[in-house]
Amino acid sequence: MAVHKLVLDTIFDEELYTLIGIHCTLEDYRIAYLLNKSLEINLKRKPMDLDFNNGKSAYSVFEWKDHKHLRTWNLVSNICKREEFQDRSEASLFDIQTPIIKIFNLINEFKKVNYFLKIENDFSDSKEKYIINRILRIPQVVTAYSIDMSQLKSKNNLIFS
Repeated sequence: MAVHKLVLDTIFDEELYTLIGIHCTLEDYRIAYLLNKSLEINLKRKPMDLDFNNGKSAYSVFEWKDHKHLRTWNLVSNICKREEFQDRSEASLFDIQTPIIKIFNLINEFKKVNYFLKIENDFSDSKEKYIINRILRIPQVVTAYSIDMSQLKSKNNLIFS
């Protein structure tokens, strides 16, 4: 009996998308508003945040589906700050819990990036540079740059649906 082998490598290629890292200290709703204004898009907050580690870390996600160009734009925060209480081990008359702030990152390779702008469907280099230049014109943005997908080990964290 003949053995048939199916190769599915060409069917399940990686999803094509552009990823831009944004450094700024603004709140998520403010940067979404400024990106909407600057890029003439319509990012809106998704009802559910991106949840990891059973609620230990949650990241805000803004989304816009561009039906005209068949693209989906996502703005996601990379930093989650969470206050936890730690018991002191000192002998004391009273139980003292000290609050500590733990910082979690969505993409550990880029800990300094505050937000990622993910645009599904690949752009040409000139269109990508145009978008980055428009983002850099926002006064509150420190820097923005394109991120090479081959550098990411945790690219599965960028799957939002």
